[in-house]
Amino acid sequence: MSTQSDYSLTRVAVTLLAGVLLTAGTLRQAAADETTDKSDIVIEKRIIAAQRGADEDGAIAPELPPAHGSPVVTAAPPPIRQSGFVYCVSGVVNTFNPQMASSGITIDTLSAQLYDRLLAVDPYTYRLIPELAQCWEVLDNGATYRFHLHKNIAFQHTAWFTPTRTLNADDVVFSFARMFDTHHPWHGVNGGDYPYFDSLQFPQTVQSVKRIDNETVEFRLESPDASFLWHLATHYAPVLSAEYADQLTASGHQEQLDRLPVGTGPFMLNEYHTGQFIRLTRHQHYWRGMPRMAQVVIDLSTGGIGRLSRLLTGECDVLAYPAASQLSILRDDPRLRLTLRPGMNIAYLAFNTRKPPLNDVRLRHAIALAINNPRLMQSIYYGTAETAASLLPRASWAYDSESRVTEYNPAKARAILRALGKTSLQLNLLVPTASQSYNPSPLKTAELIQADLAQVGIRLTIIPVEGRFQEARLTAVNHDMTLSGWSTDSNDPDSFFRPLLSCAAIASQTNYARWCDPEFDALLYKALFSQQLASRIETYHSAQQMLAQALPVLPLASSLRLQAYRFGIRGLVLSPFGNASFAGVYRDERQEQTP
Repeated sequence: MSTQSDYSLTRVAVTLLAGVLLTAGTLRQAAADETTDKSDIVIEKRIIAAQRGADEDGAIAPELPPAHGSPVVTAAPPPIRQSGFVYCVSGVVNTFNPQMASSGITIDTLSAQLYDRLLAVDPYTYRLIPELAQCWEVLDNGATYRFHLHKNIAFQHTAWFTPTRTLNADDVVFSFARMFDTHHPWHGVNGGDYPYFDSLQFPQTVQSVKRIDNETVEFRLESPDASFLWHLATHYAPVLSAEYADQLTASGHQEQLDRLPVGTGPFMLNEYHTGQFIRLTRHQHYWRGMPRMAQVVIDLSTGGIGRLSRLLTGECDVLAYPAASQLSILRDDPRLRLTLRPGMNIAYLAFNTRKPPLNDVRLRHAIALAINNPRLMQSIYYGTAETAASLLPRASWAYDSESRVTEYNPAKARAILRALGKTSLQLNLLVPTASQSYNPSPLKTAELIQADLAQVGIRLTIIPVEGRFQEARLTAVNHDMTLSGWSTDSNDPDSFFRPLLSCAAIASQTNYARWCDPEFDALLYKALFSQQLASRIETYHSAQQMLAQALPVLPLASSLRLQAYRFGIRGLVLSPFGNASFAGVYRDERQEQTP
């Protein structure tokens, strides 16, 4: 039987959030009291380095500030092998508040653990289901929405906040008014950017968020919006604690709301070490019942082959987004299980349409013709994706089967380039390096595109973008192209079109193409105003046909979501819309011993 890594800091853990760093000597003394095997010792050393906060140069660079007031000292969770599991994923954390994130670990992994939403999407039926709201009403032909909350839902008791009441309407009003009301005292805290909802123009769309009574909240919109409920069901719409916000206002530490999270979710933040790991511990008073595991360690420290090797040796229990090239290894190992599900996602190449020469639609089409998409399907996805013919995945109810924007024809590409006098062209491509559900190997994808473009006379410079500066670099205006993608936990087409290509999404920095067409925007709003599904489908088909002509982005692939895990791990749910809660995950020791 392979052994499981022990992330435990043993009997005493002083959280980095409090700014108290244990010395290596303290940890070694504590570790001496426990029996560890060789893999445990490897992890212990990694923990010591993280606790010291040192990078390779010895510099201390914690992501989060210390909590205000007295240092936070918490009892250490028991060893991870006995009480939890290790979830390995590649990426960075810039905020613990999903409202302020545009993608990444905060949305894909953390949100479902730390927070709950008013509504959710059933991962099997793709239908809206209640979460914090036990029921809701649609009034005024879709311009007013009233939600009735569950009672007795507890917020997390953390080292930085002790709630004195349960969830009520004030928390919902605060959570959404902060985003939608630009005059709200909390709107500008930590920058005032809410990328997802800003791209949807919700500050202009939502007229008011009002408390009716302790368990009832009403949203009034400027006009009917058929997609509204779906947006509230995304992980971008968590419900925060108004009481916690009041405490931070009184103490003058408002910035900590987004860095030291408090939610109603099944797990709460225990500690975070930049680039190393996040430890979540069980929310004892979780309203849906106590989670089965006492803790979850989210390991951020290794990517690519390193993550796979750690899954094989037992240092990781779950591997998020394994590379498709690794599937044969994962399938053949009897100690492992592999889950594949259709994903509501798209990988795409965004052209900077406001920068010459890519402001010329003919050049954009030439580049599209030069890219060998069938080779991408084989070399990057290994049969776990399909060529994208639209910005919408094929699983969407508004997908236009007649739309086609992907064709490999290098001869035609060369002819267009000759006609444009662009036979020797130099361009650059920004590439986020972390693997994602929509693209497991971004750098390799970029290299294949680079080789394809070289065949038609275009010299492409790849600019890798990683770490905490990723979002800032991707929204810069001096690049030519960006390799990106999008995944959503909504089944409404609006969750793709407006965040990625509306005029408003340029300011919210999710429209990497910087493309704005008032006619396209008009189609999107026409679809929102209609409550008739057939009418919405027809309108979205028109929008897809417009995109096929203008080509601000080149859709590349819609991929399966992949997840590999140790044989004894049970209860994992892989959703097409993003990670589900870990509350039901448990370890079956009998299965681990006899796969």
